[in-house]
Amino acid sequence: MSTSPLAASQVQVVLSDCSAADAGSLFAALCSRFSSDRCAEDRPHETEGNRPTMWTGTFDTSGTSGDSPVPPTELSAPVTADVQGGPLAVKHLREALAEAFTVHQLGEEAGDQEVEIQLRLENKSADRSTAI
Repeated sequence: MSTSPLAASQVQVVLSDCSAADAGSLFAALCSRFSSDRCAEDRPHETEGNRPTMWTGTFDTSGTSGDSPVPPTELSAPVTADVQGGPLAVKHLREALAEAFTVHQLGEEAGDQEVEIQLRLENKSADRSTAI
């Protein structure tokens, strides 16, 4: 996903197979907890034509605040998220996502200093079973 190494507290999130509105909702939820290279005014938008679209954001998990939970967010459909960063940073980001969504882990690749996981995020009300 990333060609340059991330800081230990940074996580890169790549969203695909979703609408611009869902990408915006998901990034807004993460921005409520973590600082990011995405500003609130930077709303994802659809591209012209029939090309696949991906949205990316980098989130710094070093400033996590247990007092500010990620707000519940409604998605129009499940969203696929590829998440890459240091193991502890990815863990913090995944835990934050689990506050707002049902999280299913689809795959994982671990390296020396980074881990990459693929997640499927769904509305909490869509699946009442325990998240992975």
